[in-house]
Amino acid sequence: MPLHRWDEVPLEQLNPLCARQCLHTEKMTVARVHLKKGAVVPRHSHANEQVTLVERGRLRFTLRDEPTVLAPGDIMLTPPEAPHMVEALEDSLATDLFAPVREDWRRGDDAYLRG
Repeated sequence: MPLHRWDEVPLEQLNPLCARQCLHTEKMTVARVHLKKGAVVPRHSHANEQVTLVERGRLRFTLRDEPTVLAPGDIMLTPPEAPHMVEALEDSLATDLFAPVREDWRRGDDAYLRG
């Protein structure tokens, strides 16, 4: 199994307040998302199941119009096609796991993050 280190995975700056590092496997995408205070990931949905693990900071995660504040150690499960959005209440770091692979991220077809 190939070994990867986050400090060797390129940081992709999506907008002034949001950057990510991504690894794509055959069946899933693993991403580290760096959000500065005030960053907003606009409301969206996707066919992928998503698991978000908060490592640092606090995030307001709104799933199906129900906001929840996530803190380090919290894990949010987002089912496929569920509308959701995120606002960084502090500088934050989260790891997202997606199944299947986020093909739109592979293609760079994720304009909702790049605005």
